[in-house]
Amino acid sequence: MTDHGVRSERRGAIAVFTIDRPDRMNALARATVRELGRLAREAAIDREVRAVIVTGAGGRAFSAGADLKERQSMSEDDVRDFLSLYRESFGAIDTLPKPVFAAIDGVAYGGGFELALACDLRVIAKDGKVGLTETSLGIIPGAGGTQRLTRLVGPARAKELVLLARRLDAAEALALGLVNRVADGGESALDHALGFVEPLARGAPIALAAALEAIDAATELPLDAGLAVERRAYERTLGSKDRLEALEAFHGKRPPRFRGE
Repeated sequence: MTDHGVRSERRGAIAVFTIDRPDRMNALARATVRELGRLAREAAIDREVRAVIVTGAGGRAFSAGADLKERQSMSEDDVRDFLSLYRESFGAIDTLPKPVFAAIDGVAYGGGFELALACDLRVIAKDGKVGLTETSLGIIPGAGGTQRLTRLVGPARAKELVLLARRLDAAEALALGLVNRVADGGESALDHALGFVEPLARGAPIALAAALEAIDAATELPLDAGLAVERRAYERTLGSKDRLEALEAFHGKRPPRFRGE
């Protein structure tokens, strides 16, 4: 067990970051959030990493949110500094130029669900639950939840979920588009995510990064500006060796071997 409570391991080309504080429902202490950001920045420049999965240990929680025991001893300025750390670390996950999956076993509430929203795709166990529950504690989501949730489901639905601090089961989360997949009964979200991400581990890294950049631009920019981003991203793929390898593999009737070049 580390002081920051995060384990990192490799499953082939997939990096798995596990919040390992099951006795605290994988609550997000400052050291935990800081380490998640460090790992994300490290993965961004590691050519051996093709995709990332973020998950929680113990099966009961992806993360139940902020560590309220730690929060109790914080001054208002301490909390402000922590919010800046959230923004920095979750931003590193959000902008990581490789697909990032959240594997949600158990609950993901408050800051825990904000962490999941910073990932590109979300997989949830059949008995999992999610929600931005901060207003029930007299605060609001402060780690990007109001912004990322609204971009995902629209303002009216986001207001309902945040103002009522709703806790949603897996089926409701899937119906609202908060998660992409629900694991089969008896299958963990992590196992399902590993199967889901495996094709991406064989994919073309330059193309995947370009696609992520272009799609993210669509949520932030007017159409003309977004199209310009798409064109620049396409240009990066056009000059890549991976594109030529894909054409050669097609003509040779074999799987392509992408190297990220």
